[in-house]
Amino acid sequence: MGKKLYVGGLPYATTQDALNDLFSQAGTVESAMIIIDKMTGRSKGFGFVEMASDEDAEKAIDMFNGKDFEGRSLTVNVARPMEERAPRREGGGGGFGGGRGGDRGGRGGFGGGYRSSY
Repeated sequence: MGKKLYVGGLPYATTQDALNDLFSQAGTVESAMIIIDKMTGRSKGFGFVEMASDEDAEKAIDMFNGKDFEGRSLTVNVARPMEERAPRREGGGGGFGGGRGGDRGGRGGFGGGYRSSY
């Protein structure tokens, strides 16, 4: 079974095909994926490559970690499993303002409220 590799420091213009072609120099690539920002649709500058064998993965790390690719220094290592995250809250909350307490006293936000330290 192969290993999934984290590839950081990718130029934002790098395509999945270019990533696949680069890593195929080290062996058989099972998959290559660049992570895309949901809001902007642009690359986040990192991705994952799954190599067909552990030997190919080790060779890819040796070949590409710290090496220049299109003017950027790559970081290549074995990907860690994704950690569990708390579910996101939908709607409401967040943003600027709101809330009480802290060392500001009064109501939160930009302006309004009063200081209670007289």
